Amino acid sequence: MKVVVGLGNPGSKYAMTRHNVGFMVAEQLAGENGISLKKKKHQGFCGVGRVEGVEAAILLPQTYMNRSGISVKSATQSLGVQPGDLIVIHDEVDLPFGRVRVKSGGGHGGHNGLRSISELLGTADFIRVRVGVGRPEGEKDVSAHVLGVFSAAEKKELNNVLKGSAMAVAAIFRGGVQQAMNEYNNRSLVDI
Repeated sequence: MKVVVGLGNPGSKYAMTRHNVGFMVAEQLAGENGISLKKKKHQGFCGVGRVEGVEAAILLPQTYMNRSGISVKSATQSLGVQPGDLIVIHDEVDLPFGRVRVKSGGGHGGHNGLRSISELLGTADFIRVRVGVGRPEGEKDVSAHVLGVFSAAEKKELNNVLKGSAMAVAAIFRGGVQQAMNEYNNRSLVDI
């Protein structure tokens, strides 16, 4: 079994913000695989089903981004999942909008959701699917950027980005991290 976690903040105030792109991709993946995310469990919304023939739990923590580790630790412990079978989908300011990068392990890069998960699991050795939201231009505040909604131009491409990012997650299930990296890293999702 693998656990897929989409990171974001609960509530309508944050629903369409860049910081919630992890939720959006996880919801896309769940929808494509007929997995309902209505069950309240592990301080989040959770559903279990199959992705590419592999049993999967998809989790949307409702603890707010900075406390995501509480929900993730509960789910991984309860389901007996090791860090190598944990896939965390999150927004990434160091990637331009329309790009995705699959990565195994690494630091948190200032991302509070990743920091919380790493601290509570006691390891950073889990898989990340980093969905590009770009950096703000000029000297704008990064937190205001990620907590802001997508621009009109980005909204036109968002469906393709969500579909492409969900395809990258499915590729991990199908052929492993390396294959997903080869297929999706540095590829534009806008044209998918």
